[in-house]
Amino acid sequence: MRRPLIGVTTYHRDGEDRPRFFVPASYVDAVRASGGRPLLLPPGDEDPAALLEALDGVLLCGGGDIDPALFGGASGHDAQYSTCPERDAFEVELVRQCIARRTPTLAICRGLQVLNVARGGDLHVHLPDVVGEAVAHRVSSERHTHHDVRVAPQSRLAAVVGAEPLRVASWHHQAVDRLGAGLRAVAWAEDGTVEAVELDEHPALWAIQWHPELQIAEPDGRQRRLFEALVAAAVTPPSRRRTASGAR
Repeated sequence: MRRPLIGVTTYHRDGEDRPRFFVPASYVDAVRASGGRPLLLPPGDEDPAALLEALDGVLLCGGGDIDPALFGGASGHDAQYSTCPERDAFEVELVRQCIARRTPTLAICRGLQVLNVARGGDLHVHLPDVVGEAVAHRVSSERHTHHDVRVAPQSRLAAVVGAEPLRVASWHHQAVDRLGAGLRAVAWAEDGTVEAVELDEHPALWAIQWHPELQIAEPDGRQRRLFEALVAAAVTPPSRRRTASGAR
């Protein structure tokens, strides 16, 4: 099997001496371990449609908050951090183009939220304000935690990771509130938080709230299968993707 080229989104981070683009190595390592070739995509003026001409698939990574102004939310919450209008604009258009072109896409954490906003949905600005903290979705901005997720048995997600309860690495405080057009929730935390969505019109799109890149070495292999599904779809001719991705 040829190694498909997978675009991996990045974000700004100020370095000791100069600004730089950044992405945690765990995302890149997961793509490589699953047979893909990662290509880093810095936010900016690049036309996402033109980028997709050269890519076989896209990985939308986690990162800072989406600006609440994009979905009519209240800005200025004490927990809000690392908003970047340039990144928001780039990734919203990127995911719209991925849908239009049926480009295989894995959207992780912030990536799921970008998808929801791009489809006209909105987000909880700070999840603990809504559901409390009986289920911890984030310990701090510096480290992740774990909780269980329930997966819809007949979903495309279940076709990849199985329908049994899934222990996931969680690291977020924004979350899906109102679902965007055409999106369907297919996984939930114990407090009802939406943990994954699907879109019927794009059978090779997986969007999840947790961080499988932190769990690809786990013995059961369930988290790694998400990256393997992305890579497999990226080398599958578009006419065959509906069957290969487990679409209903």
